[in-house]
Amino acid sequence: MSAVDAAERARRFDLRRLPEGFIEDPYPVYAALRTHAPVHVFAPGQVLLTRYVDLERVYKDAATFSSDKVVEFGAKFGPSPLYAHHTTSLVFNDPPRHTRVRRIIAGALAPRAIASMEAGIMALVDGLLDAAEERGRIDLIEDFAAAIPVEVIGNLLGVPRAEREPLRAWSLAILGALEPVLDAATMEAGNRAVTEFLDYLKRLVAERRRRLGDPERDILTRLIQGEMEGERLSPEELLQNCIFILNAGHETTTNLIGNGLHLLTQWPEARERLLSEPDLLRRAVEEMLRFESSNQLGNRIAAKPFALGGRDFPAGTQITLGIGAANRDPDQFPDPDRFDVAREPNRHLAFASGIHQCVGMTVARLEGRIAIGRFLARFPSYALDGPPLRSRRVRFRSFSRLPARVEA
Repeated sequence: MSAVDAAERARRFDLRRLPEGFIEDPYPVYAALRTHAPVHVFAPGQVLLTRYVDLERVYKDAATFSSDKVVEFGAKFGPSPLYAHHTTSLVFNDPPRHTRVRRIIAGALAPRAIASMEAGIMALVDGLLDAAEERGRIDLIEDFAAAIPVEVIGNLLGVPRAEREPLRAWSLAILGALEPVLDAATMEAGNRAVTEFLDYLKRLVAERRRRLGDPERDILTRLIQGEMEGERLSPEELLQNCIFILNAGHETTTNLIGNGLHLLTQWPEARERLLSEPDLLRRAVEEMLRFESSNQLGNRIAAKPFALGGRDFPAGTQITLGIGAANRDPDQFPDPDRFDVAREPNRHLAFASGIHQCVGMTVARLEGRIAIGRFLARFPSYALDGPPLRSRRVRFRSFSRLPARVEA
């Protein structure tokens, strides 16, 4: 692409009207934006940032760049279950509400609690691999990547195993409503999912209040006890943040595992190196997070006027953070479009930064290392078995279907 073509592509880019082929490969567009329009006004009051340094600035300055979504989601969702959920959950709030809820959740994800999950995750992964070996084929998403976090988060919340089937569908419907363009069907599905999830959680919480679990391992018990010990979580906050925990834990980890296993089919030299040097697994997972970031976009709103890219912007400006673009920024990552399982350092932004850095990132990394490492050791020559089907979402980078052949 010529410099003139790239500049024109950047100038015309609009998140609400994506160019052809963007979902399949957004990175050439991101490169054009970083070079020619790194602070890109794509609609009145709407700015897209694509440089690493600009995202870091926004993440670190929570006083100027707010995560509160009352205004933005009020216009998008109206008075609806989706509005009530997304404006109450941890990720779309500022201190002090954010600080209070994050402290309670983080306490249940202390290093000792996470270490205690490892044996259970290994057993879960090995069971899924046993089933795949018996069939000789597997859908890397439905049969593997999506099955792991649902079980892990189900355990953390103490959801009975027989009641976990609807969790993933609820999560996909609720998060699907965060796309830049929202149609009526997606809105209806998201609102229905929030309503059904809340109805289920009300029963689950009532039962847990009668029989509290171990607060060191059971996040729901910890949220309830925090509420009882003066943290003043409202009943609505308690329920909505249970939904948030499931959604955040499911989406990030499913995409990490699915994207990672797909990358190893596209970069055979990286797969061979990882097979011959399994100690690189930790770095490889970080590179998977950087190279195909599960969450491609974030959002903030300016709480006060600010200047960026030589321009002044008023309070109220809505800012879209191009996480996927920043994680391919050559000013931060040498040769950024090369998938390098030994890359170091690798200060990617897949889990954000600052006060909103992902509270469950240690769990996601653990699940990713166990799932990808044990899959590769068991099936070193796995191969795709049909065309992958990408999810038609811009905010999240994922697959809906990823069929593969396996042989131990």
